[in-house]
Amino acid sequence: MARQNTVFKEAYNRYAAALRQDAALPSEPEIAAQLGISRSTARAILARLNDEGIIQWNKRQKIVLRVPTEKDLFPSEETDSLHDIIERSFMQRILSDDAAPGMQINELELAREIGTGTTSVREFLIRFSRFGLIEKRPNSHWILKGFTREFALELADVREMFELHSAAEFGRLPIESEAWTALADIKAEHHAMLNDFSARFKEFSALDERFHLLIHAAAKNRFIADFYDAIAIIFHYHYQWNKAFARQRNERAIHEHLDYIAALESRDQAAIDFSCRLHLRSARQTLLQSLPQNLAEVAAS
Repeated sequence: MARQNTVFKEAYNRYAAALRQDAALPSEPEIAAQLGISRSTARAILARLNDEGIIQWNKRQKIVLRVPTEKDLFPSEETDSLHDIIERSFMQRILSDDAAPGMQINELELAREIGTGTTSVREFLIRFSRFGLIEKRPNSHWILKGFTREFALELADVREMFELHSAAEFGRLPIESEAWTALADIKAEHHAMLNDFSARFKEFSALDERFHLLIHAAAKNRFIADFYDAIAIIFHYHYQWNKAFARQRNERAIHEHLDYIAALESRDQAAIDFSCRLHLRSARQTLLQSLPQNLAEVAAS
């Protein structure tokens, strides 16, 4: 039931955010197909929109009376998938000030903190353990091995191989691909963030993750998609590890993103390769600088 409730809330937010005043809405089966949900969930969405006075639902006629506001939507913590909730709780734990190599992570304790079963937590930890940051021990315990310079360099190497290939493939996508629309939306969000950067620069890591995941999706390679899921977690959260100069670092990255996007839009493979390598070089440096013990070493290199 909890999973179904999350599906409903996430789909409701997606549908409500796309509504336009005075628009006539399609049938329940069409809405279900559009959102990738069941007809009963589509019906529940329409019922809530009607109850909130957002639409007028009279048998087959459904008219949008007003555009929903932020208050009409469910908060993000209620729409996240169970995987996202576990991921966020786990990363917050290993990023805490007292986290250090050798720290124990207990499945039962983490599951109780999240409010879910140990099976889901164990599955996440097993999947994450492939990358060497944590190690299984007896009695449902795990050990944090630590995020070392060597680990960061290896991770950056793999990321660069994947992204150079994916970026090239993105530039070859047909003009009718939905990826170009998604890229245009992300570009607009970059400009919007720049216009209010002092207040919004801390939101950049989430936008960064969306941008790079979109690029990697263009490769249509199941192995890249699976491995990059874990890479994205680390590159998404590393912005929080060292907050020194966060504003300047994020501002540089957002301008690099816009240059990268312009290269993708040009479909010029040489320009794409150049802008991709330039940005990934900065990302590698930022990742290394997020390790406080390595700051002097990075500066000297």
